[in-house]
Amino acid sequence: MQATRQKLSIREKAGYALGDAAANIAWRGVATFLIVFYTDVFGLNPAAVGLLMLIARSSDGVSDVVMGIIGDRTNSRYGKFRPWILWTAIPLAVMLSLLFTTPDLSPTGKIIYAYVTYILFTLIYTANNIPYGALMAVMTGDDKERTSIGSYRMVGAFAGGMLVQGALLFLVANFGDINPTIKMVDLNDEKYEVTVSAPESVENVRIKTKAGVATFVWAVAEMADSVNVPTQEKSFSMEAGLPYTFIVEGEPALDESKITIIDQKEGYSKAIYLMSVLLAISLIITFYATRERVSPPKTQETNLLKDLKDLISNRPWLVLLIIGLLFNIYNSIKQGITVIYFTHYLHNQLLAGSYMVGLMIASILGAMATSPLGKRFGKRRLFIYALIFSGGVNALIAFCGPNDIVPIFAIGIVSEFGAAIFPTLFFAMLGDAADYSEYKNGRRATGLVYSAGSFSTKFGGGLAGAIIGLVLSAFNYDGHDAVAIQGAVPGIVMLMSWIPAVIAFLGAVLMKFYPLDQNKVDAITTELNQRRLKEEHSIEV
Repeated sequence: MQATRQKLSIREKAGYALGDAAANIAWRGVATFLIVFYTDVFGLNPAAVGLLMLIARSSDGVSDVVMGIIGDRTNSRYGKFRPWILWTAIPLAVMLSLLFTTPDLSPTGKIIYAYVTYILFTLIYTANNIPYGALMAVMTGDDKERTSIGSYRMVGAFAGGMLVQGALLFLVANFGDINPTIKMVDLNDEKYEVTVSAPESVENVRIKTKAGVATFVWAVAEMADSVNVPTQEKSFSMEAGLPYTFIVEGEPALDESKITIIDQKEGYSKAIYLMSVLLAISLIITFYATRERVSPPKTQETNLLKDLKDLISNRPWLVLLIIGLLFNIYNSIKQGITVIYFTHYLHNQLLAGSYMVGLMIASILGAMATSPLGKRFGKRRLFIYALIFSGGVNALIAFCGPNDIVPIFAIGIVSEFGAAIFPTLFFAMLGDAADYSEYKNGRRATGLVYSAGSFSTKFGGGLAGAIIGLVLSAFNYDGHDAVAIQGAVPGIVMLMSWIPAVIAFLGAVLMKFYPLDQNKVDAITTELNQRRLKEEHSIEV
């Protein structure tokens, strides 16, 4: 059977999907938890964090294009793109671990450490993810089969995201549990005075009951009631030997053994170390499970300037570059603010884990639905519908209060079903853009085309981080200061609701300019298959 018409096995598609499961352990782990880790645990200013992410991503356009060029020119017994998945598996796992490691440094040293580790992480992620994305386009020449692979890929991506987003906070609670001194005095029925202290200073801890039912308020007379609101957990920094006293109520038969204090620094580091091991194993399996079958035309000569000229004149690619940037800003803002929103607005950080699991289940369903919906509506129309639907639903979170748990879950899950369609279609459409270049110019630079995917993911995430940091800074957010946290709540709600919605609507407008409808894609696929068959026939003769 010719490579251009070959149907891939479920085993190979599933093996390919594991690669994006690994990538999302890294990327969703960073997108969801790094901002709250930097601000609440590592102690960095939110504006500095936003600037860090923006600066670190400023070179992504160059590094992504360079990696695309390198991938296209890699020649090995394993192909052009598969070897990079193997070569970067362990380095990517190591850099992810270092991102969530907190050495004892000065404030300036912390900033330098954050810049160095974050930039190295993004570079290694580029070296892994661009070849991984390009691999999909050379596993088969059938555009509909690529959409199927894309669905498998997104199921893997969302499964990896569900693992890290659903399990990480529980792992943090498990690995970060400390054994402080706790003294409890019964005040009356289901009301207690709880005083805690620790022999060593801990920069950021979170106190709650194991059941998560009782509410805490600070037993500090000078703290205003409007700030010292009852919540199911409190975050604060502990100094060695100093007592910290709370009034706790709402849970019967409470004793010292039912109070937990979590060292978030220790918890995050050990939890990420475990995730990094799973990441490396998954990437190695992807390398061994997949094969490359589509090659550039035999007559194509290596010409970098020609490849770049073809790229910037490739209108489908240019539109996808901007669309990819916008939907990644949309998704990354939602991911980056979720833990902060649940911690400081709903006052239940562990509930964020359950929320993100619900979103991942919706994402898997959305990815599975993309292929049949794409066949019915065409990729371009479906992309527009999904942007409008997801953004419109997501904006409704602005109307939810801190006790509206069920509506918040429902809105988030329904919105995420539509959001899952974006990346599933995007990476399949990049394959269409590579086909368009070959159809129009007789040349194929798959790695270069797929550099848009990595650039959009990373730079979009960087812009999202900058937006989150700037908005939180504008509201004077400080993860160690209860008064500052309460004053920043309006900004947190904005970031969770209508700010990403506006970005989604803008993406829907710009998607109207994408020139490849389904009829055009079908015509290109048929023409390229005929060319490849003729080329293979001429070689056989």
